[in-house]
Amino acid sequence: MATGRDFYEILGVPRNASQEEIQRAYRKLARSYHPDVNHDPAAEDRFKDISEAYNVLSDPQTRRRYDAFGPDFRQVPEDVDPETWRRSQAGAGAGSARGGREAGGFGFSSGDIDLEDLLGGFFGGRTGRAGQGWGPISGADQEAELELTVEEAYHGTRRTITLTGDGSRRALDVNVPAGVTNGQRIRLAGQGGRGSNGAASGDLYLVVRIAPHPRYRLDGRDLHVDLLLAPWEAALGTSVAVDTPGGEAKVKVPGGTSSGRRLRLRGRGLPNPRGKPGDLYAEAKIMVPPRLSRAERRLFEQLAAESSFDPRSRP
Repeated sequence: MATGRDFYEILGVPRNASQEEIQRAYRKLARSYHPDVNHDPAAEDRFKDISEAYNVLSDPQTRRRYDAFGPDFRQVPEDVDPETWRRSQAGAGAGSARGGREAGGFGFSSGDIDLEDLLGGFFGGRTGRAGQGWGPISGADQEAELELTVEEAYHGTRRTITLTGDGSRRALDVNVPAGVTNGQRIRLAGQGGRGSNGAASGDLYLVVRIAPHPRYRLDGRDLHVDLLLAPWEAALGTSVAVDTPGGEAKVKVPGGTSSGRRLRLRGRGLPNPRGKPGDLYAEAKIMVPPRLSRAERRLFEQLAAESSFDPRSRP
């Protein structure tokens, strides 16, 4: 561990953090500093500090010793009482400040305990991190983007993705379940960064991105489509066939429908394997002929003369 650095500080967690909080902190930092994903020369040293802190704090017994004895916990004999250790450390500091050790400087007579015996020669030959070895280091979790069409998100699909890293390429077959949404993460266990010294590999998370579609707009699981209507269809009402990812559906248009009105088809949005599916919203857009025949013009002029409707008047 870097001189003066605290394992809790390295992981950015409080001293009373739960094991789940420690694991979350480690995974987050590992995704940023693992050498497989961060090629900054300083990232490897940072990752080693993070891994050492996690290896200590993730083991309840080792964590208790670290909490009791601090950064020297590896050198303190197993049978040493933490309170005795703290008192001896405090006394050693006081004796040093006086320029030498005096009888009773540890809060008890000099015959009670010998500091050298207590520490087992610790001050003479402490081994550092290199002597300890890093031990197994779990692989980092990784992310990759997976772009899908709306139809693939609706029905599900099977994809082969190619991953590169460590100078190698590998292909993975991925089953994408029906009903995935934009931003959803698909976890592939053990397919992330490789662990060292026999440790488990990390996980690979595929982040779903649904590509823009010429017909459909997505809002979570809800689908939105434009429903193009002729003026007489909107005025008189009609039934219109609408294409959806699940097949054709009929939309009943009430008479007097204006542009912007949304007509909902329940359950015709993206499916949901764990609950209620999304809905499909058909938004009315009234279209007029780009060119009018003589008969059409005459009829529109007749309608204009007969109707008292003013679209700009307030209700």
